[in-house]
Amino acid sequence: MPTFVYSLLMYAVALLLPLKLFWRGLKQPEYRQHVGERYGFYTQPVHAPVIWVHCVSVGETRATQPLILALLAHYPSHQILITHGTPTGRDTSSQLFKQEIASGRVLQAYLPVDTPGAVKRFLTHFNPALGLLMETELWFHLINQATRLQIPMALLSARLSAKSATGYAKLGSLTRTGLQQLSLVAAQTAADAERLQALGAQHPIICGNLKFDVTPPADSAAKGVELRQLLGKDRTVLMAASTREGEESLILDAVQGTDVLTLLVPRHPQRFAEVESLLKARGLRFVLRTELAQTLNADVQVVLGNSMGEMYTYYAASDFAVIGGSLQPLGGQNLIEAAAMGVPTILGPHMFNFAQVTQAAVIADAAVQLGDVAELHNMIATLAADRSKVQTMAQAAKGFTLQHRGATERLMAAIEPLLKR
Repeated sequence: MPTFVYSLLMYAVALLLPLKLFWRGLKQPEYRQHVGERYGFYTQPVHAPVIWVHCVSVGETRATQPLILALLAHYPSHQILITHGTPTGRDTSSQLFKQEIASGRVLQAYLPVDTPGAVKRFLTHFNPALGLLMETELWFHLINQATRLQIPMALLSARLSAKSATGYAKLGSLTRTGLQQLSLVAAQTAADAERLQALGAQHPIICGNLKFDVTPPADSAAKGVELRQLLGKDRTVLMAASTREGEESLILDAVQGTDVLTLLVPRHPQRFAEVESLLKARGLRFVLRTELAQTLNADVQVVLGNSMGEMYTYYAASDFAVIGGSLQPLGGQNLIEAAAMGVPTILGPHMFNFAQVTQAAVIADAAVQLGDVAELHNMIATLAADRSKVQTMAQAAKGFTLQHRGATERLMAAIEPLLKR
């Protein structure tokens, strides 16, 4: 794709962005805040060299927490700028780095739309000593402007599915030039590195997956015990984690005929009301997490997890989980948080965004993957009836997580030379 075509597309995005923010803002008012930042206008004071980390949304923000903590510890004279693309991502970093934000050590902002003027204003205002893009965030004007301003850029914990690689390949020289302008590409797996190199990345290295280094909050287990008391110690609790549109119905169908209590946690908070309406339409007996104050009656079938920041607590209160995004062809969601809490997972057939970690988890007996969504009912019933199997998988899940840690240390070593330039 010629650069001028990409530029036209980005200008079109910039023109239509107010409509998108208004529409999203109807359900989530936070989309109407900090609009100027979307176009490269900022007011945050900068009083020290900046290390900039881009985490587009919630998953990347949580995954990057160990790296940001390491950067704060190793570079005390720097400010850390965290940019996002969504309000939920920004809110997540507000929760994770509350004290650091209050002290000024951590700054927050939205990354602007990828037009030359907007990204130049962004880079000029913050003048970062180093830019770190997480996972697969390739914005070509941004990378090009950073190169012109001699700001080193790195793509870290990079993952690239075969499907995404095919899409980037269609952009031709745009992708190749963008990858070649990066000072460092650190992939999660050998397969990711091979795909990135085929697209133009020069000498990508393999550093592993940062998500394995995320440490659950210290009080997660205790809060999980408290929640389990409310859910019922003797009930089998299935967590439907980070579900996407259309998946809730599939899961509710699958648990019919079982005595399983479903802890249903939609991925996007703006869908809480929609899922609540679904439960009402089906005539199910349910309770909202935010209204759960005493032990559930035995006839309650579903608890709707409509709170924020409790994923680890939800996992700690569950016997096993179904990972959302995998029952529909959406690529799946992160299973590592569940494994870190010792929770076995059921994975649908569509985990292509997490293919390598899915394969490793299944081999380690930390997870089972379905060949077809039609198998979900039998798998839930099987695990609900076999506590010994669940306990064995729970131990395997913890071991699986420990085995794959270390990405933070490897990434810190890889980026250190870039800050000495």
